[in-house]
Amino acid sequence: MQNAIEEPKPTLNSQIALPNTSLLTQTGDIASALVEGVDGFLLKEIEKAEKSRAELWRREYVNSATYPGSVQKSRERLAHILGVRDARVPFDSPELVSTLERPALVAEGANYRVYAVRWKVLDGVNSEGLLLTPKRGKPKARIIAIPDTTQTPEQIAGLTAGVAPESQYARRLAESGCEVLVPALISRREHPKYSKLNYREFLYRSAFELGRQLVGYEIQKILAGVDWFAKARDGVKIGVMGWGDGGMLALYAGALDTRIDSTLVSAYFDNRNHCWSEPIDRNIFGRLERFGDAELASMVSPRALTVEACAFPEQTIPGGRGAPATVATPPMSSVQSETAKASTLVQDFTQKPHLELVISEDGHGAFGTQAGLESFLHKLSAKLVESSASPRMKAPLENPIERENRLITEIDRFNQHLLLISADVRKGFMKRLDKSSLANYEKSAEEYRELFAKEVIGRFDIPLLPPNPHTRLAYEAEKWRGYEVVLDVFPGVMAYGILLLPKDLKPNEKRPVVVCQHGLEGRPQHVIGKDNFEYYKGFAADLANRGYITFAPQNLYIFEDRFRTLQRKANPLGKTLFSIIVPQHQQITDWLKTLPNVDGERIAFYGLSYGGKSAMRIPPLVKNYCLSICSADFNEWVWKNASTQSPYSYAINGEYEIFEWDLGSTFNYAEMAALIAPRPFMVERGQFDGVSSDEAVAYEFAKVRHLYQAELGIGDRCEMEVFVGPHTIHGKGTFDFLAKHLRWR
Repeated sequence: MQNAIEEPKPTLNSQIALPNTSLLTQTGDIASALVEGVDGFLLKEIEKAEKSRAELWRREYVNSATYPGSVQKSRERLAHILGVRDARVPFDSPELVSTLERPALVAEGANYRVYAVRWKVLDGVNSEGLLLTPKRGKPKARIIAIPDTTQTPEQIAGLTAGVAPESQYARRLAESGCEVLVPALISRREHPKYSKLNYREFLYRSAFELGRQLVGYEIQKILAGVDWFAKARDGVKIGVMGWGDGGMLALYAGALDTRIDSTLVSAYFDNRNHCWSEPIDRNIFGRLERFGDAELASMVSPRALTVEACAFPEQTIPGGRGAPATVATPPMSSVQSETAKASTLVQDFTQKPHLELVISEDGHGAFGTQAGLESFLHKLSAKLVESSASPRMKAPLENPIERENRLITEIDRFNQHLLLISADVRKGFMKRLDKSSLANYEKSAEEYRELFAKEVIGRFDIPLLPPNPHTRLAYEAEKWRGYEVVLDVFPGVMAYGILLLPKDLKPNEKRPVVVCQHGLEGRPQHVIGKDNFEYYKGFAADLANRGYITFAPQNLYIFEDRFRTLQRKANPLGKTLFSIIVPQHQQITDWLKTLPNVDGERIAFYGLSYGGKSAMRIPPLVKNYCLSICSADFNEWVWKNASTQSPYSYAINGEYEIFEWDLGSTFNYAEMAALIAPRPFMVERGQFDGVSSDEAVAYEFAKVRHLYQAELGIGDRCEMEVFVGPHTIHGKGTFDFLAKHLRWR
């Protein structure tokens, strides 16, 4: 590779366009306009999803017996995206939590006792909290009362300060003769080791990569309590209620489990089109495709649901290492509108389900109102009694931080166990690949490409617009000219990049193209040698100097939180940044094939860093690419995202948008490379590249090499060059690889 690349000079004549294109007259920062356009497109898609959800439902309202079956597929889908997929551990009853100095009986009310308890949930994962149980007789109802993540079980039971007496709903339900189980939730307090990262996001990150959710684990804790309640089989009804995050969990639990007779959702129910701005631990991949809060409410029906409109637990998370977020009390009209929509969805029942909206002081008052609790208890055949004195303390309480630390450790260990076995899970997932011949392999790989496109990357089923190319001559070097190019992709979405055309092109001569992709916060100008970005080494310009046509696209990972919130807006739709980037590259390569000097069968992809991330995700789905080179990114990617032990891991670092749903069970980098096969594939790796260790890269690449060489017999199409160097383009083995497979001198 050349030691230095000529800095391209901006051309003085920007009035020259490529033949058969319009002149590009757009001014300002085109990259910024690109990101802005995608942002507007995603917001419109969120609105469209709300209107089109009805097409995914086939409710049968004949009677209350047939209805649950008609929404079963939706219930299964909800469980899947919530990560509620692991078998719960059976148990006879909760265990009492005590020591020699601290008995389990911690308090006593006039007609109930309060115990510190623990109950089994998953293998190695427990729930802990309080059990408030009547002193005598059968309970009037059995209820799981869920606090917000800003509260402890002790606060809503009236054992410690922090919640007004009238809102201590666990205590009020116990006073009314109910047996009440109160789980402790993980809070959003900052991780002491990783600044500006809270514990909920810390656990969410690994779980999300492995096809689980922190909220899913907490739902499992609630449903484990329902399992125990249901074992009594004594006719006592079961209810679930909560405030804030507890209200969210109550709504999910009520939608999933038909054994729950009555659900109360306080300070959560709303239109969820803004969910991308909420705490990231609420980020559910594909949630808005099928489920707004109204649709979840319809899954609770014909069982009872009470919505309590009151002040939300308002919170601002500034972000930093973690994702910025807000929780705010919505306008009353928004809650009313969503509740009315829910009522419309269940209006065809012969007997109208119990769906009631209770409003506390125009939606800004206290939670746990008398009207809300009465509505909730009514369908549990219980009545709210007058509030009495706070329970008398019988023993000292455990420090809730110590309890929470145990719960955090258990979930983290469960995630890390899932990570440990994930390679075998993926191996089983990919077992339908037919390696008996290249033809059979390509045919069988199509099923996996479809799964990758729909379930991992996320695909907008929108036809590409005509490209409507606009170009202008923008840069000039000794051996090539550089044209800025803008293409239409979707309404409001464009593709932008720089096309380098060698000056020695002859009429009708067909040459190969290398699409050269920049990394995080990069620009096309950086890979053509402008501004001397050292790690790129102007590789697009170097290749153009060698006679290749090159194209450097502007990718979306630029402007920090602006692009990171694009991922947040895409995820609830079951989409990602690559749901936009893939069609951009489809449009780019389709257009390149129309150029008179482009050989459409010889278009290659070569990306560095985040561009290497693109090299693993775009070519599997854009068949115009005849080969792919992943530089400074190839990795044991699931480990890099889900490990909480490795210093290389994103689980403890600052890139909150990087996590992709359920890769642990589906597509790590070896499986993505299998979707590129049998096309040529290469990895470029610097041994001092901090993106990962040599061992992790070699481990994952060995699987790819085995597929190409041992199983498919095409070992000459798969290479890895390891060089002594940092996070950079090396441009030696990869250039030889391009010359060989693009058949260029």
